[in-house]
Amino acid sequence: MKTLLVAVIFGIFGAVAVSVSFATHWPTWVMFIAWVSYYLFGKTWRSSATSFIQILLGILMGVLIQVTAALFRNLIGNLSLPVSVFFFVGSMPYIMKLKTFNNIPVWYLGLIVFFGVHPPIAAVALMELLIPIAAGFILAGLNDAAVEKVMRPSI
Repeated sequence: MKTLLVAVIFGIFGAVAVSVSFATHWPTWVMFIAWVSYYLFGKTWRSSATSFIQILLGILMGVLIQVTAALFRNLIGNLSLPVSVFFFVGSMPYIMKLKTFNNIPVWYLGLIVFFGVHPPIAAVALMELLIPIAAGFILAGLNDAAVEKVMRPSI
């Protein structure tokens, strides 16, 4: 019976997530990247906050890659993007030395979001990515809390 309740909870939260993302025109997959991050990287609000920040840092790295490539396009042409990626992704071993923000897969998820959405390099467009990412973490946390409540042993 508990499995059925968990299935219903998963279904409800998944349906709500998709409905909200369609109604608000968010890229649904961006929200689900955050959702997966919640489960992969700790299942706590604290680990979610750290992952959220690292996804944002990955998005920022994507912006810096694109801006740097644009700056060097006249100098080195079509090599500007690969060279920019080389230097920024090459910084990952140094990022790994950071105490709190050293989860490289989460940084890459931020890069995936940035290069997948291809937002214009504008503050509003980039800030709009925060909403579905935050919603993904929140819905995953609520989903997990509901499942935990159902799975608690009965007294």
